[in-house]
Amino acid sequence: MNNMNQMMKQVKKMQEQMLKTQEELAQKTIEGSAGGGVVTVSVNGQKKVTGIVIKPEAVDPDDVEMLQDLVLTAINDAMNKAEEMANKEMSRLTGGMNIPGLF
Repeated sequence: MNNMNQMMKQVKKMQEQMLKTQEELAQKTIEGSAGGGVVTVSVNGQKKVTGIVIKPEAVDPDDVEMLQDLVLTAINDAMNKAEEMANKEMSRLTGGMNIPGLF
């Protein structure tokens, strides 16, 4: 019975640490870019887009598709970086174990 109580305390502590880490991730910002920085996308550690910057030289009315591709590439770059950051932060809590559905 004592082992069960100890295990429950450890689980509760881990849950609290995970919530704290998720809150901290929400405050962190990662940037992805495309086209040599003419399009930059910011996302937080919870993979929510928080900003998009498009420099004027990226806007060509005759080539809207290029701008769309640059935005898409920048978003994917930022999302991949945010995913890596979140995984790194969470793996510190789980000791490197990959627990599905944590983040």
